[in-house]
Amino acid sequence: MIRVGCAAIALASALLGSAALAQDAAVWRPAWTAAAVPARFDGTPEAPLGYQDQTIRQDIRMGAAAKAVRLRVSNELGQEPLILRDLTAAGPDGRVLPVVFGGAREIALPVGVALVSDPLAIELKPSDLLTVSLYAPGPTRGVVRRVAVRLGQGEAAVSSNALLQRRQSFISAVYALTDAPPAVVVALGDSITEGATSTLGADSDWPSVLGRRLEAACPGGFVVVNAGISGNQVVRDGRSPNARARLDRDVLSLPGVTHVLLIEGINDIRHDGNPDHPGRSAEEVIAAYRQIIARLHLHGVKVIGGTLTAFSGSERFDERSETARKVLNAFIRDSGEFDGVADFDRATRNPHQPEALRLDFVRDDRLHPNDAGYAAMAEAVDLSLFTSGATSCGRTHP
Repeated sequence: MIRVGCAAIALASALLGSAALAQDAAVWRPAWTAAAVPARFDGTPEAPLGYQDQTIRQDIRMGAAAKAVRLRVSNELGQEPLILRDLTAAGPDGRVLPVVFGGAREIALPVGVALVSDPLAIELKPSDLLTVSLYAPGPTRGVVRRVAVRLGQGEAAVSSNALLQRRQSFISAVYALTDAPPAVVVALGDSITEGATSTLGADSDWPSVLGRRLEAACPGGFVVVNAGISGNQVVRDGRSPNARARLDRDVLSLPGVTHVLLIEGINDIRHDGNPDHPGRSAEEVIAAYRQIIARLHLHGVKVIGGTLTAFSGSERFDERSETARKVLNAFIRDSGEFDGVADFDRATRNPHQPEALRLDFVRDDRLHPNDAGYAAMAEAVDLSLFTSGATSCGRTHP
């Protein structure tokens, strides 16, 4: 099953040796993440959106500088063993390196398992693109949140001109080796955080925009990683485990986390498409917020509450859920239980109809922001929530 080439083993050994020496002065921090999720079973029974005999190319925008990188491949929430081979990675210089796992070019991940690659000697700056390619013999389905990918048939390089698609994939994190470790901010939420309606490939989701703001204000001090999942809920499971259930995997497993910015609850309080099936009460969501805050505080992580954005005019809007949203936003703003507040609602709502998003900030579904709306959300975050009282511009210590 596992094919190992002599050249790959030699390269991996050299990289491991150099990385071991480097870690005397440097540490690993996440530079990009994609939360693990079950396969969505998108598409139709006749044309499901899986992979078979395809090479998947993913151009990943780095949120932090790196003197070397490691990739994390996930099958944690898959339903069947995952077989991938011929993983490669390249930085801006175009030099393509094989990605190996203990020297192996082909990997088989049982259900529930994630693997971290051997170190790759690729130097990157913040905002550089790391191009990752992998071959999926399939049939198989992606098992992390949806990302921008390009596909090619067979086991061959994929052109940068290939069609960009929003699909589930397999890379759940890129770790950066750095001498000056940044503080890690995790954006925890649903599709509005995932950036499901942002321009594909433009990195215009609000966590990406916030990351660029922090980098401009405090170079190298912070990295913002995206733990948003479309359809995610705080209280109950939906297409993915609820926010409480995934806290360890998507937040606490990451090294260097200092802050979590939580905006989630819309999917809890809305009905399920049938008005006779009301969503969860505001009190249930608040109880879940309190659990998330308590658990993160036990790890010394500060929690910033993001107010829930307006959604009047969307297909599942009703007065009951709007009342719950107002109660939740009042709790986030006024309870004092969060360590800070990002008032996304105030920044994006229609001043003439406050239960709705501004028309120039929203997609046609009246629920999800467009790029301008995401930018307004990122601008609504007071950077002093992260930098106030910080030393070395927020940098953490090993």
